[in-house]
Amino acid sequence: MISSSQEYGEPVAIIFGVPFDSTHSYKPGTKFGPDAIRDTFNNIEIFHPQLQLDLESVNIEDLGNTRHTVVAEEMLTMVQKITTELLQRNKQIVILGGEHLITLGSYTSFPKETGYLVFDAHYDLRDEYADNKLSHAAYLRRIVEKRGAENIIHVGARAFVKDELSFLTEHNIKIISDKDIREGYGPKLVKDAISTFDKIYTSFDLDVLDPAFAPGVGNPEANGITSREFFDMVYSIEGTKVTGFDIVELNPNYDSGATASLAAKIMSIMIALNLK
Repeated sequence: MISSSQEYGEPVAIIFGVPFDSTHSYKPGTKFGPDAIRDTFNNIEIFHPQLQLDLESVNIEDLGNTRHTVVAEEMLTMVQKITTELLQRNKQIVILGGEHLITLGSYTSFPKETGYLVFDAHYDLRDEYADNKLSHAAYLRRIVEKRGAENIIHVGARAFVKDELSFLTEHNIKIISDKDIREGYGPKLVKDAISTFDKIYTSFDLDVLDPAFAPGVGNPEANGITSREFFDMVYSIEGTKVTGFDIVELNPNYDSGATASLAAKIMSIMIALNLK
């Protein structure tokens, strides 16, 4: 569990974990991600000099993990129910994965006008993967089918199949490409893209980073972005209300500790940014 003092009053964020990895397509083990992120968060500095904020002096409520299941429909129902109930508390919601399929349950529980900013090496727009429509490789297509594509901003994709590219073009999904980021435009493009939303939900698939920085993921993809490029974009979110976010695809079985450290840092920064 996240170590946090309740003496500071109402929580500023509420966390729950979803230990689900039953549709993994490469390396199993992301179900161990939520607890690995918590363990690392409890052992890093959470004072933010850039923001002049110290999370040691706020209350972060950790609800623990959902019940483990290998059935996608059951997991999605649990995540939808929990997220919907937590939205009534009007606090920032933090979901720790687990594989990226969990986002189909969490994001779609937020109001439809909520912007969706996702960092991911993959588009996850396949119609199905391994004969399964409820796959982590198809979750974003299911979101588009359910809610449309106008509020989606996809950042950092570098590995996809031809059919995904066709679907992306057909639905005019806004992207910030891997090339845009390498050329130094990432932070400004992210800030401009989210400026049209009052509130956003952000999804962080850790494989958006190069495996040199994030080796412990379910589907590592070479030739990715650096941690500096990534965090410059994360800080560019400042000024936009993030009502919910998730961190997915951490696989401790293949991690040196670097990926869990990145995940914990993301969680710390995102909570701090929402307090500004």
